[in-house]
Amino acid sequence: MAEHKLDPNKWITLYSDYLFNYTITRVSDREIAQDLVQETFLAGLKSMTNYKGEASERTWLISILKRKIIDHYRKINSNKGKAEVRMSYNSDSETEGDWLEERVADPFDKTAEDKIENTELGTAIHECLSKLPEKQAKVFKMKTILGHETENICNELNITASNLWVIIHRARTAMASCMEKNWF
Repeated sequence: MAEHKLDPNKWITLYSDYLFNYTITRVSDREIAQDLVQETFLAGLKSMTNYKGEASERTWLISILKRKIIDHYRKINSNKGKAEVRMSYNSDSETEGDWLEERVADPFDKTAEDKIENTELGTAIHECLSKLPEKQAKVFKMKTILGHETENICNELNITASNLWVIIHRARTAMASCMEKNWF
């Protein structure tokens, strides 16, 4: 696997339009989109030492941008998180909560066949989610899709952290089984 390198001197030329187009479809405000892209470049510069070279520059910047967009919605919405934002990032380690998002492709890097496939995937996910018990579905959405912090979910639903992880585990197991039947 080729190791990727960062070249911040080319970021604006190579990625600003792509990042802006990605952002404007999610925030629908030019100024906010421009600010988020600028914040992404700044955060990228500040965290260059953390870049491992496992992902391309663009993929790495998109993962930063997605977190910036999520933070933006968290700021403008209540702690109950009214906005749904999908997040995907590349990681070699098996991180709790990222398995579903990694199956959703980058919407700007698709063929027509990919778009149809991703629509079918979204439909399958929603169908499987609707089959979960109400509490499991709510916890799954809050943690895995909306990216809420464990503490916030526990406080809102009045459950313990260990109870949350049991619910998440059961929901993920049921979702994986359902997805195998309906998608794979």
